[in-house]
Amino acid sequence: MEKNQIVELAEYVHYAEKEKKEITKITADLYPDLSISEAYLIQEKLIRKKSEEGCRVIGPKMGITSEAKMKQMDVDDPIYGYVFDNMVVDEGESISISDYIHPKVEPEVGFILSRDLEGPDTTALDVLRATDYVFPAIEIIDSRYENFNFTLPDVIADNTSAAGAVFGTYFRKPQELELDVVGVTLSINGEIQSLGAGAAVLGNPANSVARLANMLSKKGEKVRAGQPILTGGVTAAVRLSPGDYVQAVYGGLGEVSFFVRE
Repeated sequence: MEKNQIVELAEYVHYAEKEKKEITKITADLYPDLSISEAYLIQEKLIRKKSEEGCRVIGPKMGITSEAKMKQMDVDDPIYGYVFDNMVVDEGESISISDYIHPKVEPEVGFILSRDLEGPDTTALDVLRATDYVFPAIEIIDSRYENFNFTLPDVIADNTSAAGAVFGTYFRKPQELELDVVGVTLSINGEIQSLGAGAAVLGNPANSVARLANMLSKKGEKVRAGQPILTGGVTAAVRLSPGDYVQAVYGGLGEVSFFVRE
């Protein structure tokens, strides 16, 4: 892929995010043979553009962290993107639906490391030993593509649909929990819409952080201490509507919530 193509495609998805307008997926017409490695080049350019505009990366986020989904999409690794400071929603506060295209939410287990982790051979045990604490979170995803229709390279180029994050304020040491059996319920207006357990995330959310460290090591990068890490959806994603009160409740890890206004 030529450098000018990378720039043009990064601008294509960036425009959609800024203007809150749906676009046709890249692989439909613009670049049908887009590969995963090329998609990450577009994502990197997109991240640089947003940073140049004054946005600051808060931390990484993982996607496609279900083993069944990975098999379905015929990939060996999950995918990653980044959450920016302008995406963060304070716990208990509200968002405006007009700031998004077609937002969905999914509860996640967040990690904060006390020291950097660098692959390529990082394990879940390494992650647990390096973790300062875990916390409850809700990710807001909002693909810029029409009808959430995309291939894996498309969503990587679009920064894995990153649109928002609500970080809970209940913190636990990972040794105090069995993260694979932590149950989570996602409710909208008091009615349970989806539920799951930590094992839905690569068997254990710690595995997700380990995979992130190993994937980043291929680029000479590491998972940084102090950054909140979103490990992937514990339940299926649920579409948002104006007037919604969104609440995720975690067994042994508190809860996190926010409101949706027009």
